[in-house]
Amino acid sequence: MMHSDTVQRAMPVRENFRSYWILFALSFAVFLAIALVGQLSGRSWRSWLPGAEGVSSMFGGVKAAVYTFMAQII
Repeated sequence: MMHSDTVQRAMPVRENFRSYWILFALSFAVFLAIALVGQLSGRSWRSWLPGAEGVSSMFGGVKAAVYTFMAQII
């Protein structure tokens, strides 16, 4: 009985972990597309993304924006 209880509790944690990374990957792809459009058009795209204002690299800015976005929704 003790073993089945442990398995039932471990499953939701694994599902939450997987859904977190799926959400992270989708958000990263969307914010990266926004940053690429801004970069290619020559605009200041860092002000478009939340949390990316102080980061110098594009990937760092996108990553900061995703973490800021996810902190707001979770």
